[in-house]
Amino acid sequence: MSDTNLRPRRSVLYMPAANERALEKAKAIPADALIFDLEDAVAPDAKVDARERACAMFAAGGYGNREITIRANGIGTPWHDDDLAAIAAAGPDGVVVPKVNSVDDVRAIETALEKHGAPDRTRIWAMLETPVAMLHAEAICSSSERLAVLVMGTNDLAKELHAQRVPSRLPLMGGLHLCLLAARAADKVILDGVYNDIKDEDGFVAECRVGRQMGMDGKTLIHPSQVGPCNDSFSPESDEIELAEQIIAAFEEAESDGRGVVTVDGRMIENLHVDEARRVLAIRDTIAAAGD
Repeated sequence: MSDTNLRPRRSVLYMPAANERALEKAKAIPADALIFDLEDAVAPDAKVDARERACAMFAAGGYGNREITIRANGIGTPWHDDDLAAIAAAGPDGVVVPKVNSVDDVRAIETALEKHGAPDRTRIWAMLETPVAMLHAEAICSSSERLAVLVMGTNDLAKELHAQRVPSRLPLMGGLHLCLLAARAADKVILDGVYNDIKDEDGFVAECRVGRQMGMDGKTLIHPSQVGPCNDSFSPESDEIELAEQIIAAFEEAESDGRGVVTVDGRMIENLHVDEARRVLAIRDTIAAAGD
């Protein structure tokens, strides 16, 4: 996995770009990344002002090590082209684009960013939230080097599937797994979708836990109260770190002694276990560095 992809994205919080106070407050919220939202959180008559505010707030800085992205309005809407032009000129860490359904969509976004002078650091975060997107996830992931992150739009996916909204999210799992496979095949980051009930912390933590078990890199959030539990859920636990350190130490000792067999607590250790251990420690280190 690339250094860019190792950047912590455990918690990615949507903030309404129409609300200057909210964007200011976000400077003190310990989310790994922020999405200044020009789409769902903004009324049609406020979208132009919200666009200007989001770009100005990013330019003013004050967000520390947080990754700052701006969510444009969707392809085909009256605001999309002007959103991409303004975001490209501002040059945040990423542009989040809803309802990306095809390779052509990604390439059109990439072309617009380059036309308007977006720096290389401004990566594409593609929202996959329709059945068509699920079925084209592999092609979408491989369509552009500028595309860095998949954002799962689980609310819209449930709507499109006519699925019941159940705690297990079983109706969504097929699509989530297709996108996860595509992301890993193309070495992209993938973020789980939002959890709607901000008062249900137990349910939220349970969903975070399942997302991490699946292999998700983090989760998009709709409320600051979700940031702490999400960071905890997607951080390596102390026993994972301890085991990773033991595996690497045992492997390095065996290598220096010329031994071909490595065991830790009676378990045979192979190269794949060492790779996994190194990734755990790399994530720990990048989280620590981001908090400096």
